[in-house]
Amino acid sequence: MVITGAGPGIMQAGHEGAGPERSFGANIRLPWEQSANPIIQDDKKLITFKYFFTRKLTFVRHSDAIVLFPGGFGTLDEGYESLTLMQTGKSKLMPLVLMDRPGGAYWKTWDKHIREHLLRNGLISPDDLNLYHITDSCEDAVKIITRFYRNYQSMRFVRDLLVMRLKHKLTETAIDGLNLDFADIVASGRIEVMEPTPEERDDHQFLNLPRIGFEFNRRDYGRLRQLIDVLNSF
Repeated sequence: MVITGAGPGIMQAGHEGAGPERSFGANIRLPWEQSANPIIQDDKKLITFKYFFTRKLTFVRHSDAIVLFPGGFGTLDEGYESLTLMQTGKSKLMPLVLMDRPGGAYWKTWDKHIREHLLRNGLISPDDLNLYHITDSCEDAVKIITRFYRNYQSMRFVRDLLVMRLKHKLTETAIDGLNLDFADIVASGRIEVMEPTPEERDDHQFLNLPRIGFEFNRRDYGRLRQLIDVLNSF
């Protein structure tokens, strides 16, 4: 299913591709320019917002992946909002794909600015660059999204413990490798295979899935994104 800003152009194309029955629209009330596209216009799954911040909350809260296409201030605002929320642990980690037209340089130029001004001046860490991916290929965009959920399923905090649910159980050798490669983000102890916590049992949350747990330092979310990539390689 897809959710877009419900406008024309690439937003309408998203609804056309998914079909009306698998489309949601998050429109914004403006005195000019923005109106719902004809695919979603009369659909009950169209919501028209008064404020941008509630609209962005809806986008991020109900998405499992985000794809941004070249756009204006609103596009950049949504991109920076998503990056900030993931960088600070205020939203779940998910694929953020910056999609350009074939041969386009919109996002490459943006990335150059990020590296030359934010990264070089120490305003972000090198690992923060793992929070987004740039491509001009639809096939690559699909691979980035689907690979994110190849083995990784979800995560939650239980007090100081970060629980990561997986689709496939890890071997002891794999666990040893994770502890060797990602010791820098473990606040204390080590990464271990675990059973569902009592809190998860009370909430009936994915009790059939294997999981690992550790005390995450709650700082290096770019590195945590790398850990998810490694989990998906098993």
